[in-house]
Amino acid sequence: MAAHDTSGEADFGFRRVPTEQKAKLVRGVFDRVASRYDLMNDLMSGGIHRLWKAELIDWVDPRPGQLLLDVAGGTGDISRRFLERAPQARAIVCDINQAMMNEGRDRAIDDGVLEGITWVCGDAEKLPVERSTVDTYTIAFGLRNVTRIDAALAEARRVLKPGGRFFCLEFSQVVQPQIRRIYDLYSFNVLPRLGQIVAGDRDAYQYLVESIRRFPPQEELCRRMEAAGFDLVKHRNLSGGIAAIHSGWRL
Repeated sequence: MAAHDTSGEADFGFRRVPTEQKAKLVRGVFDRVASRYDLMNDLMSGGIHRLWKAELIDWVDPRPGQLLLDVAGGTGDISRRFLERAPQARAIVCDINQAMMNEGRDRAIDDGVLEGITWVCGDAEKLPVERSTVDTYTIAFGLRNVTRIDAALAEARRVLKPGGRFFCLEFSQVVQPQIRRIYDLYSFNVLPRLGQIVAGDRDAYQYLVESIRRFPPQEELCRRMEAAGFDLVKHRNLSGGIAAIHSGWRL
């Protein structure tokens, strides 16, 4: 993926679509799978996504009094993990997809989580958040669905306080060839079938598999974060690069 695509088109999986249509198409994918999304994450990763998210929260190191903005926060699992670690903190779940947030909000209410978490429908490229108000920004498995990644990175820096920190957990580029071959076979042959059986939507999971392949590899994302103004940028590979966490500071 080019850092600055001026063609008027964007990747939607392996397809190229008009830029202005991508957000609507992505929203449609998650509207269709919202009720089964977390279950599918468990099935697709064998539960490993939970370990990746635990690693993310360990690196974030939540503190009392902090404000987390969890963008593309979906059903709120990152925000809830954050608040479990620091009950006196606050979290905003921001997602463009209302169906996903409704699912998460209902689940939170059922679990008695009534305070400390706010649900806001908003676009990662135009956040409904004031400048320099957020201590920590997280985006987990969401940045690859954004139409303009560089715009989302710039917005992340805008809303962070000086001294605030950005974290991205995302599927990435497998660094070990043997793992890559197995992963490709599994991704393209098993995951869409699972999507059909469990969520009743093969196409949605075909898109998710393809979108991973279109996402910038680790070092390229580091460069784009630096171009957006982040300092002390680094990343950690998880499970041989199947996923990675990127971190950057607003100094």
